Amino acid sequence: MARTVSIGNQDFESIRRENYFYVDKTHFIKEWWERGDSVTLITRPRRFGKTLNMNMLEKFFSVEYAGREDLFRGLRIWEEEKYRALQGTYPVIMLSFAKVKETTYRNAQKKMCQIIASVYNHFYYLLDREKLNDQEKEYFRRVSVDMEEYVASDAIGVLSEILFRYYGKKVIVLLDEYDTPMQEAYVNGYWEEIVSFTRSLFNATFKTNPYLERALMTGITRVSRESMFSDLNNLEVVTVTSEKYMDSFGFTEEEVFTALNEFGLSDRRGEVKQWYDGFIFGRIPDIYNPWSIINYLDKGKLGLYWINTSSNSLAGKLVREGSPELKMTMEKLLRGETFAIILDEQIVFSELEQGDEAVWSLLLASGYLKAVQHTFNALLRKEEYELKLTNLEVQVMFERLIEGWFGRCSHVSNAFLKALLMGDLKAMNTYMNKVALQTFSYFDTGSNPSEQEPERFYHGFVLGMMVELADKYVLTSNRERGFGRYDVMLEPRQENEIPHISGLEAAANNRERDAIKNNRERDAIIIEFKVQYSDMEAELADTVKEALKQIEEKQYEAILRARGIPAERIKKYGFAFCGKKVLIGRAG
Repeated sequence: MARTVSIGNQDFESIRRENYFYVDKTHFIKEWWERGDSVTLITRPRRFGKTLNMNMLEKFFSVEYAGREDLFRGLRIWEEEKYRALQGTYPVIMLSFAKVKETTYRNAQKKMCQIIASVYNHFYYLLDREKLNDQEKEYFRRVSVDMEEYVASDAIGVLSEILFRYYGKKVIVLLDEYDTPMQEAYVNGYWEEIVSFTRSLFNATFKTNPYLERALMTGITRVSRESMFSDLNNLEVVTVTSEKYMDSFGFTEEEVFTALNEFGLSDRRGEVKQWYDGFIFGRIPDIYNPWSIINYLDKGKLGLYWINTSSNSLAGKLVREGSPELKMTMEKLLRGETFAIILDEQIVFSELEQGDEAVWSLLLASGYLKAVQHTFNALLRKEEYELKLTNLEVQVMFERLIEGWFGRCSHVSNAFLKALLMGDLKAMNTYMNKVALQTFSYFDTGSNPSEQEPERFYHGFVLGMMVELADKYVLTSNRERGFGRYDVMLEPRQENEIPHISGLEAAANNRERDAIKNNRERDAIIIEFKVQYSDMEAELADTVKEALKQIEEKQYEAILRARGIPAERIKKYGFAFCGKKVLIGRAG
Protein backbone atom coordinates (compact mmCIF):
# COMPACT_ATOMS: atom_id res chain seq x y z
CA MET A 1 0.00 0.00 0.00
CA ALA A 2 1.32 3.43 -0.95
CA ARG A 3 2.36 5.76 1.82
CA THR A 4 0.41 8.95 2.49
CA VAL A 5 1.78 12.10 0.86
CA SER A 6 1.98 15.00 3.31
CA ILE A 7 1.95 18.13 1.14
CA GLY A 8 4.15 20.96 2.39
CA ASN A 9 5.45 19.07 5.42
CA GLN A 10 9.05 20.13 6.05
CA ASP A 11 9.38 18.56 9.50
CA PHE A 12 11.59 15.49 9.26
CA GLU A 13 10.43 14.17 12.63
CA SER A 14 6.71 14.10 11.80
CA ILE A 15 7.36 12.63 8.35
CA ARG A 16 9.29 9.74 9.88
CA ARG A 17 6.96 9.30 12.85
CA GLU A 18 3.83 9.10 10.70
CA ASN A 19 5.55 7.14 7.90
CA TYR A 20 4.61 9.73 5.30
CA PHE A 21 6.06 9.44 1.80
CA TYR A 22 9.77 10.26 1.96
CA VAL A 23 12.68 9.84 -0.44
CA ASP A 24 15.78 8.92 1.57
CA LYS A 25 18.29 11.77 1.35
CA THR A 26 20.25 10.93 4.51
CA HIS A 27 23.36 10.23 2.43
CA PHE A 28 23.62 14.03 2.36
CA ILE A 29 24.53 13.94 6.08
CA LYS A 30 27.50 11.70 5.41
CA GLU A 31 28.72 13.60 2.36
CA TRP A 32 28.50 16.96 4.09
CA TRP A 33 30.23 15.73 7.23
CA GLU A 34 33.05 13.92 5.49
CA ARG A 35 33.90 16.82 3.18
CA GLY A 36 34.83 18.81 6.26
CA ASP A 37 34.23 22.27 4.79
CA SER A 38 34.02 24.95 7.46
CA VAL A 39 31.17 27.00 5.97
CA THR A 40 29.13 25.71 3.03
CA LEU A 41 26.58 27.56 0.91
CA ILE A 42 24.37 25.36 -1.25
CA THR A 43 22.12 27.02 -3.83
CA ARG A 44 19.14 25.21 -5.29
CA PRO A 45 15.81 26.38 -6.78
CA ARG A 46 12.83 26.83 -4.46
CA ARG A 47 10.88 23.78 -3.35
CA PHE A 48 13.80 21.43 -3.88
CA GLY A 49 14.00 20.01 -0.35
CA LYS A 50 16.45 22.51 1.13
CA THR A 51 14.39 23.16 4.25
CA LEU A 52 13.59 19.49 4.82
CA ASN A 53 17.27 18.57 4.50
CA MET A 54 18.23 21.31 6.96
CA ASN A 55 15.59 20.05 9.38
CA MET A 56 16.97 16.54 8.91
CA LEU A 57 20.49 17.75 9.76
CA GLU A 58 19.21 19.46 12.91
CA LYS A 59 17.44 16.29 14.06
CA PHE A 60 20.51 14.19 13.34
CA PHE A 61 23.20 16.30 15.03
CA SER A 62 21.38 18.18 17.80
CA VAL A 63 21.96 17.09 21.37
CA GLU A 64 18.26 17.74 21.91
CA TYR A 65 17.52 14.71 19.73
CA ALA A 66 20.08 12.38 21.29
CA GLY A 67 18.86 8.79 21.32
CA ARG A 68 16.25 9.36 18.61
CA GLU A 69 17.36 6.44 16.51
CA ASP A 70 13.73 5.85 15.58
CA LEU A 71 13.99 8.83 13.20
CA PHE A 72 16.85 7.30 11.22
CA ARG A 73 16.48 3.55 11.61
CA GLY A 74 16.07 1.93 8.19
CA LEU A 75 17.60 4.89 6.34
CA ARG A 76 20.96 4.89 4.56
CA ILE A 77 22.80 6.92 7.21
CA TRP A 78 21.97 4.33 9.90
CA GLU A 79 23.83 1.57 8.08
CA GLU A 80 27.20 2.78 9.41
CA GLU A 81 28.10 2.48 13.08
CA LYS A 82 30.23 5.64 12.88
CA TYR A 83 27.16 7.73 12.15
CA ARG A 84 24.93 5.94 14.62
CA ALA A 85 27.44 7.06 17.26
CA LEU A 86 27.50 10.63 15.89
CA GLN A 87 23.74 11.19 16.10
CA GLY A 88 22.66 13.70 18.76
CA THR A 89 26.12 14.83 19.83
CA TYR A 90 26.38 18.53 18.89
CA PRO A 91 24.70 21.76 19.96
CA VAL A 92 22.89 23.09 16.88
CA ILE A 93 21.67 26.61 16.12
CA MET A 94 18.98 26.56 13.43
CA LEU A 95 17.67 29.71 11.73
CA SER A 96 15.56 30.45 8.68
CA PHE A 97 15.11 33.77 6.89
CA ALA A 98 12.26 32.39 4.77
CA LYS A 99 9.72 34.78 6.30
CA VAL A 100 11.76 37.96 5.85
CA LYS A 101 9.66 39.43 3.04
CA GLU A 102 9.27 43.04 4.11
CA THR A 103 8.90 46.14 1.95
CA THR A 104 11.16 48.38 4.08
CA TYR A 105 14.60 47.92 5.56
CA ARG A 106 13.45 48.75 9.07
CA ASN A 107 10.79 46.04 9.00
CA ALA A 108 13.20 43.54 7.46
CA GLN A 109 15.82 44.26 10.11
CA LYS A 110 13.24 43.87 12.88
CA LYS A 111 12.04 40.61 11.37
CA MET A 112 15.57 39.25 11.34
CA CYS A 113 16.03 40.38 14.94
CA GLN A 114 12.79 38.60 15.84
CA ILE A 115 14.12 35.39 14.28
CA ILE A 116 17.40 35.66 16.23
CA ALA A 117 15.45 36.40 19.42
CA SER A 118 13.32 33.29 18.89
CA VAL A 119 16.53 31.22 18.73
CA TYR A 120 17.57 32.67 22.07
CA ASN A 121 14.13 31.85 23.48
CA HIS A 122 14.67 28.26 22.39
CA PHE A 123 17.74 28.12 24.64
CA TYR A 124 16.19 30.11 27.50
CA TYR A 125 16.85 27.23 29.88
CA LEU A 126 20.52 28.27 29.88
CA LEU A 127 19.64 31.28 32.05
CA ASP A 128 19.02 28.92 34.97
CA ARG A 129 22.45 27.36 34.72
CA GLU A 130 25.50 28.39 36.74
CA LYS A 131 27.80 28.42 33.71
CA LEU A 132 26.47 31.85 32.64
CA ASN A 133 27.84 34.89 34.44
CA ASP A 134 25.73 37.94 35.18
CA GLN A 135 27.04 39.86 32.15
CA GLU A 136 26.09 37.02 29.81
CA LYS A 137 22.66 36.71 31.35
CA GLU A 138 22.15 40.43 30.84
CA TYR A 139 23.19 40.11 27.18
CA PHE A 140 20.83 37.17 26.82
CA ARG A 141 17.94 39.36 27.95
CA ARG A 142 18.92 42.21 25.61
CA VAL A 143 18.36 40.04 22.56
CA SER A 144 14.89 41.03 21.36
CA VAL A 145 13.02 42.26 18.31
CA ASP A 146 14.02 45.84 19.21
CA MET A 147 17.72 45.21 19.85
CA GLU A 148 20.35 47.43 18.31
CA GLU A 149 22.00 46.25 15.11
CA TYR A 150 25.36 45.75 16.79
CA VAL A 151 23.72 43.44 19.32
CA ALA A 152 21.96 41.47 16.59
CA SER A 153 25.16 41.16 14.55
CA ASP A 154 27.02 39.46 17.40
CA ALA A 155 24.09 37.48 18.81
CA ILE A 156 24.72 34.12 17.11
CA GLY A 157 28.44 34.32 17.85
CA VAL A 158 27.75 35.02 21.53
CA LEU A 159 25.22 32.19 21.72
CA SER A 160 27.81 29.86 20.16
CA GLU A 161 30.20 30.58 23.03
CA ILE A 162 27.51 30.03 25.63
CA LEU A 163 26.53 26.68 24.10
CA PHE A 164 30.17 25.66 23.83
CA ARG A 165 30.73 26.25 27.51
CA TYR A 166 27.56 24.44 28.45
CA TYR A 167 27.98 21.35 26.27
CA GLY A 168 31.76 21.32 25.89
CA LYS A 169 31.54 21.12 22.09
CA LYS A 170 31.62 23.64 19.30
CA VAL A 171 28.32 24.41 17.58
CA ILE A 172 26.82 23.65 14.20
CA VAL A 173 24.99 26.62 12.65
CA LEU A 174 22.31 26.01 10.02
CA LEU A 175 20.87 29.00 8.12
CA ASP A 176 18.05 28.25 5.67
CA GLU A 177 17.01 30.64 2.87
CA TYR A 178 19.73 33.12 3.66
CA ASP A 179 19.01 35.14 0.50
CA THR A 180 15.26 35.78 0.88
CA PRO A 181 15.94 39.17 2.55
CA MET A 182 18.36 40.00 -0.30
CA GLN A 183 15.81 39.43 -3.03
CA GLU A 184 13.18 41.44 -1.18
CA ALA A 185 15.69 44.24 -0.61
CA TYR A 186 16.43 44.40 -4.33
CA VAL A 187 12.77 44.49 -5.30
CA ASN A 188 11.86 47.08 -2.65
CA GLY A 189 14.88 49.36 -2.89
CA TYR A 190 16.86 48.88 0.34
CA TRP A 191 19.71 46.75 -0.98
CA GLU A 192 22.63 48.71 0.50
CA GLU A 193 21.15 48.73 4.01
CA ILE A 194 20.46 44.99 4.10
CA VAL A 195 23.93 44.21 2.74
CA SER A 196 25.58 46.25 5.48
CA PHE A 197 23.63 44.47 8.22
CA THR A 198 24.04 40.94 6.88
CA ARG A 199 27.76 41.44 6.22
CA SER A 200 28.30 42.17 9.92
CA LEU A 201 26.01 39.30 10.97
CA PHE A 202 27.69 36.77 8.69
CA ASN A 203 31.19 37.88 9.64
CA ALA A 204 30.53 37.45 13.37
CA THR A 205 28.67 34.16 12.87
CA PHE A 206 30.72 32.37 10.25
CA LYS A 207 34.15 34.04 10.04
CA THR A 208 35.33 35.27 13.45
CA ASN A 209 33.40 32.72 15.53
CA PRO A 210 35.96 30.48 17.33
CA TYR A 211 33.17 28.29 18.69
CA LEU A 212 31.89 27.19 15.28
CA GLU A 213 32.36 23.53 14.38
CA ARG A 214 30.92 24.04 10.92
CA ALA A 215 28.03 25.79 9.22
CA LEU A 216 25.66 25.29 6.32
CA MET A 217 23.64 27.90 4.48
CA THR A 218 21.05 27.30 1.78
CA GLY A 219 19.36 29.62 -0.66
CA ILE A 220 18.31 30.07 -4.26
CA THR A 221 21.07 32.41 -5.37
CA ARG A 222 24.79 32.80 -4.88
CA VAL A 223 24.96 36.48 -4.01
CA SER A 224 28.14 38.26 -5.02
CA ARG A 225 31.12 37.78 -2.73
CA GLU A 226 31.70 41.52 -3.02
CA SER A 227 28.56 42.22 -1.01
CA MET A 228 27.75 40.37 2.23
CA PHE A 229 30.37 37.66 1.73
CA SER A 230 33.32 40.00 1.33
CA ASP A 231 34.89 38.83 4.60
CA LEU A 232 34.11 35.12 4.23
CA ASN A 233 37.18 33.62 2.57
CA ASN A 234 36.34 30.31 4.26
CA LEU A 235 33.09 29.89 2.30
CA GLU A 236 32.60 26.86 0.04
CA VAL A 237 29.92 27.68 -2.55
CA VAL A 238 27.99 24.85 -4.21
CA THR A 239 25.87 25.96 -7.17
CA VAL A 240 23.67 23.97 -9.55
CA THR A 241 26.66 23.24 -11.77
CA SER A 242 28.93 22.07 -8.92
CA GLU A 243 29.74 18.40 -8.49
CA LYS A 244 29.10 18.30 -4.75
CA TYR A 245 25.75 17.12 -3.34
CA MET A 246 24.47 16.51 -6.87
CA ASP A 247 21.66 14.10 -5.90
CA SER A 248 20.93 15.42 -2.40
CA PHE A 249 18.30 17.94 -3.52
CA GLY A 250 15.54 17.08 -5.96
CA PHE A 251 14.55 13.58 -7.08
CA THR A 252 16.58 11.46 -9.45
CA GLU A 253 14.77 9.66 -12.25
CA GLU A 254 15.23 6.34 -10.46
CA GLU A 255 13.64 7.79 -7.31
CA VAL A 256 10.72 9.20 -9.31
CA PHE A 257 10.03 5.98 -11.20
CA THR A 258 10.20 3.99 -7.95
CA ALA A 259 7.64 6.36 -6.43
CA LEU A 260 5.35 6.05 -9.46
CA ASN A 261 5.49 2.28 -9.07
CA GLU A 262 4.54 2.57 -5.40
CA PHE A 263 1.48 4.68 -6.25
CA GLY A 264 0.39 2.53 -9.21
CA LEU A 265 1.31 5.22 -11.73
CA SER A 266 4.13 3.51 -13.60
CA ASP A 267 2.29 3.96 -16.90
CA ARG A 268 2.53 7.76 -16.49
CA ARG A 269 6.32 7.98 -16.72
CA GLY A 270 6.25 9.72 -20.10
CA GLU A 271 4.06 12.65 -19.14
CA VAL A 272 5.79 13.08 -15.77
CA LYS A 273 9.17 13.23 -17.49
CA GLN A 274 7.92 15.72 -20.08
CA TRP A 275 6.54 18.11 -17.49
CA TYR A 276 8.76 17.83 -14.41
CA ASP A 277 12.15 16.45 -15.50
CA GLY A 278 14.93 18.61 -16.88
CA PHE A 279 16.92 19.96 -13.96
CA ILE A 280 20.66 19.29 -14.09
CA PHE A 281 22.84 19.39 -10.98
CA GLY A 282 26.54 18.93 -11.58
CA ARG A 283 27.02 15.85 -13.77
CA ILE A 284 23.60 14.37 -13.02
CA PRO A 285 20.87 15.02 -15.61
CA ASP A 286 17.21 14.08 -15.21
CA ILE A 287 16.68 15.65 -11.81
CA TYR A 288 12.97 16.13 -11.13
CA ASN A 289 11.24 18.92 -9.27
CA PRO A 290 10.16 17.24 -5.98
CA TRP A 291 7.29 19.64 -5.24
CA SER A 292 5.56 18.82 -8.51
CA ILE A 293 6.26 15.10 -8.08
CA ILE A 294 4.75 14.79 -4.61
CA ASN A 295 1.70 16.77 -5.74
CA TYR A 296 1.39 14.52 -8.78
CA LEU A 297 1.59 11.42 -6.56
CA ASP A 298 -1.05 12.88 -4.25
CA LYS A 299 -3.51 13.95 -6.95
CA GLY A 300 -2.67 11.52 -9.71
CA LYS A 301 -2.82 14.10 -12.47
CA LEU A 302 -0.77 16.78 -14.19
CA GLY A 303 -0.80 20.27 -12.76
CA LEU A 304 1.20 23.48 -12.71
CA TYR A 305 2.42 22.80 -9.19
CA TRP A 306 5.92 24.26 -8.86
CA ILE A 307 5.34 27.46 -10.80
CA ASN A 308 2.28 28.30 -8.69
CA THR A 309 3.97 27.96 -5.29
CA SER A 310 5.31 31.52 -5.16
CA SER A 311 5.58 34.70 -7.14
CA ASN A 312 7.46 34.65 -10.41
CA SER A 313 7.18 38.42 -10.65
CA LEU A 314 10.93 39.12 -10.48
CA ALA A 315 11.67 36.77 -13.36
CA GLY A 316 8.84 38.31 -15.38
CA LYS A 317 9.94 41.85 -14.58
CA LEU A 318 13.51 41.20 -15.66
CA VAL A 319 12.47 39.66 -18.97
CA ARG A 320 9.76 42.24 -19.67
CA GLU A 321 12.05 45.20 -19.01
CA GLY A 322 15.13 43.53 -20.46
CA SER A 323 17.01 44.54 -23.57
CA PRO A 324 15.83 43.67 -27.09
CA GLU A 325 18.62 41.08 -27.23
CA LEU A 326 17.31 39.42 -24.09
CA LYS A 327 13.80 39.20 -25.56
CA MET A 328 15.20 37.75 -28.78
CA THR A 329 16.95 35.07 -26.75
CA MET A 330 13.71 34.35 -24.93
CA GLU A 331 12.10 33.73 -28.34
CA LYS A 332 14.70 31.04 -29.02
CA LEU A 333 14.13 29.48 -25.62
CA LEU A 334 10.37 29.34 -26.13
CA ARG A 335 10.98 27.54 -29.41
CA GLY A 336 12.91 24.87 -27.51
CA GLU A 337 16.34 26.07 -28.62
CA THR A 338 19.48 26.65 -26.57
CA PHE A 339 21.83 29.61 -26.42
CA ALA A 340 25.45 29.99 -25.40
CA ILE A 341 26.67 32.63 -22.99
CA ILE A 342 29.62 33.49 -20.77
CA LEU A 343 28.42 34.32 -17.27
CA ASP A 344 29.26 34.25 -13.58
CA GLU A 345 26.96 32.22 -11.38
CA GLN A 346 27.26 34.67 -8.53
CA ILE A 347 24.41 37.16 -8.61
CA VAL A 348 25.22 40.86 -8.56
CA PHE A 349 21.79 42.29 -7.83
CA SER A 350 22.92 45.83 -8.55
CA GLU A 351 23.67 44.77 -12.14
CA LEU A 352 20.34 43.09 -12.90
CA GLU A 353 19.08 46.16 -14.72
CA GLN A 354 22.40 46.95 -16.39
CA GLY A 355 23.16 43.81 -18.37
CA ASP A 356 21.69 40.55 -19.54
CA GLU A 357 24.36 38.34 -17.96
CA ALA A 358 23.13 38.91 -14.41
CA VAL A 359 19.55 38.15 -15.50
CA TRP A 360 20.52 34.82 -17.05
CA SER A 361 22.54 33.98 -13.91
CA LEU A 362 19.48 34.58 -11.75
CA LEU A 363 17.20 32.54 -14.02
CA LEU A 364 19.72 29.67 -13.97
CA ALA A 365 20.01 29.71 -10.18
CA SER A 366 16.22 29.93 -9.81
CA GLY A 367 15.64 26.80 -11.89
CA TYR A 368 13.99 28.46 -14.87
CA LEU A 369 16.98 27.56 -17.03
CA LYS A 370 19.27 24.55 -17.07
CA ALA A 371 22.87 24.29 -18.18
CA VAL A 372 22.92 21.53 -20.80
CA GLN A 373 26.63 22.16 -21.15
CA HIS A 374 29.10 23.91 -18.87
CA THR A 375 32.82 24.34 -19.58
CA PHE A 376 35.69 26.54 -18.48
CA ASN A 377 37.28 28.48 -21.32
CA ALA A 378 40.96 28.54 -20.36
CA LEU A 379 41.78 31.08 -23.06
CA LEU A 380 39.14 33.57 -21.89
CA ARG A 381 39.44 32.43 -18.26
CA LYS A 382 35.67 32.43 -17.99
CA GLU A 383 32.83 29.93 -17.61
CA GLU A 384 30.79 29.15 -20.74
CA TYR A 385 27.24 27.83 -20.54
CA GLU A 386 24.71 26.46 -22.98
CA LEU A 387 21.30 27.22 -21.50
CA LYS A 388 17.78 25.99 -22.17
CA LEU A 389 14.35 26.25 -20.54
CA THR A 390 14.23 23.56 -17.87
CA ASN A 391 11.02 21.74 -18.78
CA LEU A 392 7.46 22.12 -20.00
CA GLU A 393 6.15 23.43 -16.69
CA VAL A 394 8.66 26.29 -16.82
CA GLN A 395 7.78 27.04 -20.44
CA VAL A 396 4.10 27.33 -19.54
CA MET A 397 5.06 29.72 -16.72
CA PHE A 398 6.83 32.07 -19.14
CA GLU A 399 3.97 31.84 -21.62
CA ARG A 400 1.55 32.92 -18.91
CA LEU A 401 3.81 35.77 -17.83
CA ILE A 402 3.98 37.00 -21.42
CA GLU A 403 0.21 36.75 -21.79
CA GLY A 404 -0.09 38.83 -18.64
CA TRP A 405 2.01 41.65 -20.09
CA PHE A 406 -0.85 42.54 -22.43
CA GLY A 407 -3.60 41.76 -19.95
CA ARG A 408 -4.51 45.41 -19.51
CA CYS A 409 -5.41 45.61 -23.20
CA SER A 410 -6.06 41.96 -24.03
CA HIS A 411 -9.27 42.70 -25.91
CA VAL A 412 -7.42 45.22 -28.10
CA SER A 413 -4.39 43.00 -28.74
CA ASN A 414 -6.65 40.06 -29.54
CA ALA A 415 -8.56 42.27 -31.96
CA PHE A 416 -5.28 43.25 -33.59
CA LEU A 417 -4.23 39.61 -34.04
CA LYS A 418 -7.63 38.81 -35.52
CA ALA A 419 -7.27 41.70 -37.95
CA LEU A 420 -3.76 40.52 -38.83
CA LEU A 421 -4.97 37.03 -39.67
CA MET A 422 -7.85 38.46 -41.71
CA GLY A 423 -5.60 40.92 -43.56
CA ASP A 424 -7.68 43.93 -42.43
CA LEU A 425 -5.05 46.68 -42.75
CA LYS A 426 -7.26 49.52 -41.45
CA ALA A 427 -8.23 47.58 -38.32
CA MET A 428 -4.59 46.55 -37.82
CA ASN A 429 -3.53 50.21 -37.72
CA THR A 430 -6.33 51.15 -35.35
CA TYR A 431 -5.74 48.37 -32.86
CA MET A 432 -1.95 48.42 -33.00
CA ASN A 433 -1.87 52.10 -32.10
CA LYS A 434 -4.17 51.40 -29.16
CA VAL A 435 -1.97 48.56 -27.98
CA ALA A 436 1.15 50.71 -28.25
CA LEU A 437 -0.48 53.63 -26.44
CA GLN A 438 -1.61 51.44 -23.54
CA THR A 439 1.45 49.27 -23.10
CA PHE A 440 4.57 51.21 -24.09
CA SER A 441 5.18 52.49 -20.57
CA TYR A 442 4.75 48.97 -19.19
CA PHE A 443 8.02 48.02 -20.88
CA ASP A 444 9.96 50.99 -19.49
CA THR A 445 12.99 50.32 -17.32
CA GLY A 446 13.24 53.85 -15.97
CA SER A 447 16.61 54.57 -17.54
CA ASN A 448 15.56 53.86 -21.13
CA PRO A 449 11.93 54.86 -21.65
CA SER A 450 10.24 52.86 -24.39
CA GLU A 451 9.08 55.95 -26.25
CA GLN A 452 12.73 56.63 -27.05
CA GLU A 453 13.59 52.95 -27.39
CA PRO A 454 10.52 51.30 -28.99
CA GLU A 455 12.49 48.11 -29.61
CA ARG A 456 11.69 47.19 -26.00
CA PHE A 457 8.02 47.28 -26.84
CA TYR A 458 7.92 45.50 -30.14
CA HIS A 459 10.30 42.76 -29.09
CA GLY A 460 7.95 42.12 -26.18
CA PHE A 461 5.02 42.22 -28.56
CA VAL A 462 6.63 39.55 -30.72
CA LEU A 463 6.92 37.32 -27.66
CA GLY A 464 3.22 37.90 -27.10
CA MET A 465 2.45 36.84 -30.66
CA MET A 466 4.52 33.69 -30.16
CA VAL A 467 2.32 32.68 -27.25
CA GLU A 468 -1.03 33.73 -28.72
CA LEU A 469 -0.49 32.21 -32.16
CA ALA A 470 1.52 29.12 -31.17
CA ASP A 471 -1.30 26.76 -32.12
CA LYS A 472 -1.58 28.25 -35.63
CA TYR A 473 1.89 29.38 -36.64
CA VAL A 474 5.56 28.65 -36.29
CA LEU A 475 7.09 32.04 -35.49
CA THR A 476 10.70 32.75 -36.40
CA SER A 477 12.63 35.99 -36.43
CA ASN A 478 15.76 37.55 -37.77
CA ARG A 479 17.40 40.81 -36.83
CA GLU A 480 20.22 43.15 -37.70
CA ARG A 481 21.56 44.87 -34.63
CA GLY A 482 22.08 48.60 -34.56
CA PHE A 483 19.67 49.56 -37.33
CA GLY A 484 16.32 49.35 -35.54
CA ARG A 485 15.13 46.58 -37.87
CA TYR A 486 13.51 43.33 -36.87
CA ASP A 487 11.64 40.91 -39.09
CA VAL A 488 9.15 38.25 -38.06
CA MET A 489 7.94 35.32 -40.11
CA LEU A 490 4.70 33.47 -39.33
CA GLU A 491 4.46 30.14 -41.12
CA PRO A 492 1.23 28.09 -40.86
CA ARG A 493 1.79 24.90 -38.93
CA GLN A 494 1.56 21.58 -40.69
CA GLU A 495 -0.02 18.45 -39.23
CA ASN A 496 3.36 17.03 -38.31
CA GLU A 497 4.28 20.19 -36.40
CA ILE A 498 2.12 19.66 -33.34
CA PRO A 499 3.21 22.09 -30.62
CA HIS A 500 3.59 21.01 -27.03
CA ILE A 501 0.40 20.35 -25.07
CA SER A 502 -0.55 23.77 -23.79
CA GLY A 503 -3.34 22.44 -21.60
CA LEU A 504 -3.28 19.72 -19.00
CA GLU A 505 -5.62 17.24 -20.65
CA ALA A 506 -5.21 15.12 -23.77
CA ALA A 507 -8.33 16.72 -25.21
CA ALA A 508 -6.42 20.01 -25.48
CA ASN A 509 -3.89 18.34 -27.77
CA ASN A 510 -6.71 17.04 -29.97
CA ARG A 511 -8.17 20.54 -30.27
CA GLU A 512 -4.78 21.88 -31.32
CA ARG A 513 -4.41 19.13 -33.92
CA ASP A 514 -7.82 19.99 -35.37
CA ALA A 515 -6.86 23.67 -35.48
CA ILE A 516 -3.66 22.85 -37.34
CA LYS A 517 -5.57 20.84 -39.92
CA ASN A 518 -7.54 23.99 -40.66
CA ASN A 519 -4.31 25.96 -41.18
CA ARG A 520 -3.51 24.39 -44.54
CA GLU A 521 -4.90 27.35 -46.46
CA ARG A 522 -3.90 30.01 -43.94
CA ASP A 523 -1.67 32.83 -45.21
CA ALA A 524 1.98 33.05 -44.23
CA ILE A 525 2.98 36.46 -42.87
CA ILE A 526 6.21 38.45 -42.99
CA ILE A 527 6.55 41.54 -40.78
CA GLU A 528 9.39 44.04 -40.79
CA PHE A 529 9.59 46.40 -37.80
CA LYS A 530 11.46 49.63 -38.33
CA VAL A 531 12.04 52.73 -36.22
CA GLN A 532 11.71 56.09 -37.93
CA TYR A 533 14.87 58.16 -38.09
CA SER A 534 13.86 61.76 -38.72
CA ASP A 535 17.14 62.62 -40.45
CA MET A 536 16.50 59.88 -43.03
CA GLU A 537 12.72 59.56 -43.29
CA ALA A 538 10.46 62.60 -43.10
CA GLU A 539 7.21 60.69 -42.60
CA LEU A 540 6.17 57.39 -41.06
CA ALA A 541 4.96 56.40 -44.51
CA ASP A 542 8.54 56.66 -45.74
CA THR A 543 9.65 54.36 -42.93
CA VAL A 544 6.96 51.87 -43.93
CA LYS A 545 8.29 51.92 -47.51
CA GLU A 546 11.80 51.27 -46.22
CA ALA A 547 10.55 48.34 -44.17
CA LEU A 548 8.77 46.80 -47.16
CA LYS A 549 11.83 47.45 -49.31
CA GLN A 550 13.88 45.58 -46.72
CA ILE A 551 11.60 42.52 -47.07
CA GLU A 552 12.12 42.46 -50.84
CA GLU A 553 15.86 43.11 -50.76
CA LYS A 554 16.49 40.38 -48.22
CA GLN A 555 14.20 37.98 -50.08
CA TYR A 556 12.55 36.78 -46.91
CA GLU A 557 9.79 35.02 -48.81
CA ALA A 558 12.25 32.64 -50.45
CA ILE A 559 12.24 30.44 -47.36
CA LEU A 560 8.46 30.17 -47.46
CA ARG A 561 8.38 29.57 -51.21
CA ALA A 562 10.92 26.76 -50.77
CA ARG A 563 8.53 25.14 -48.33
CA GLY A 564 5.74 25.05 -50.90
CA ILE A 565 3.78 28.16 -49.94
CA PRO A 566 2.66 30.03 -53.09
CA ALA A 567 3.44 33.73 -53.47
CA GLU A 568 -0.25 34.73 -53.30
CA ARG A 569 -0.46 33.26 -49.79
CA ILE A 570 2.48 35.27 -48.45
CA LYS A 571 1.46 38.61 -46.91
CA LYS A 572 4.12 41.26 -46.26
CA TYR A 573 3.73 44.10 -43.77
CA GLY A 574 5.93 47.00 -42.74
CA PHE A 575 5.52 48.35 -39.19
CA ALA A 576 6.95 51.84 -38.67
CA PHE A 577 7.44 53.26 -35.15
CA CYS A 578 7.93 56.79 -33.94
CA GLY A 579 7.50 57.02 -30.19
CA LYS A 580 4.03 55.65 -29.42
CA LYS A 581 2.84 56.13 -33.00
CA VAL A 582 2.68 53.14 -35.33
CA LEU A 583 1.90 52.95 -39.04
CA ILE A 584 1.41 49.64 -40.82
CA GLY A 585 1.62 49.22 -44.57
CA ARG A 586 1.28 46.19 -46.83
CA ALA A 587 3.12 45.19 -50.00
CA GLY A 588 1.10 44.74 -53.16
